Amino acid sequence: MDIPYTVEARPDTGLYNAKVGIWLFLASEVMLFGGLFSAYILLRVSAEPGTWPHGWQDVTLGTTETIILALSAITTLMAWVACKVRQFGRFKLFHGCTILLAVAFLCIHLSEYYDDLTHYEIHLTNGQIADGHMVKNNTGEDYVVIDGRYVNSEIDLDDLRAQKNISEKEITIPRSQIASMESYGPWFNDYMALDFTMTGLHALHVLAGTIVIGFLWGPGSKLWKKDPERFTNRIEVSGLFWHFVDLVWIFLFPVLYLT
Repeated sequence: MDIPYTVEARPDTGLYNAKVGIWLFLASEVMLFGGLFSAYILLRVSAEPGTWPHGWQDVTLGTTETIILALSAITTLMAWVACKVRQFGRFKLFHGCTILLAVAFLCIHLSEYYDDLTHYEIHLTNGQIADGHMVKNNTGEDYVVIDGRYVNSEIDLDDLRAQKNISEKEITIPRSQIASMESYGPWFNDYMALDFTMTGLHALHVLAGTIVIGFLWGPGSKLWKKDPERFTNRIEVSGLFWHFVDLVWIFLFPVLYLT
């Protein structure tokens, strides 16, 4: 039995089934991310003045990720246009570029997570705080080695925008002098919890979109020979999801990287 309105538009909505479905799905996604952005705003405005982190993210990496996603938005659009004009070879080229750009975005983002999880704030028994990245060859049982610096208060770490030029050096800390130490994971504070939650959820959407686009680029492209119009509709629907993912990042970038 053929499913109706897979190609032609429904009389009640003026859209084919898949397009109706994706718009309903994206509406629920807006509410999901809207709730997270609302949580960010409420926690930030309720924080004590001067205590909300600033400059904790690498703006260069964030800008690179933004450019990559912007380019992927163009390539996925061009892939759909290629299908509309019946140029299957150009579709394969543009969709392949979208996949490569998505993988590049995810790799950069994973490197940021690795940077956070190897970054430690160490409170010493003398009241000082050591902050820096764990050294890879840190194998001693009686000491910890980081590339970082000493500060006298956590206030010195809240706003790093004016401290980018502070030099770091290798610091060896005996474990007997460590009162507590914690990495900059989602458990570190409200900011890091929101950062990991929001960017992690976004990264999962990028991964899901990449899998769908990869399927349509690969085995799913067999539908092109049987029903090119229906295949083109699938490309359009996947493109709508991808543009939503790009749009979410346009909001995440300034909120987490620039403020």
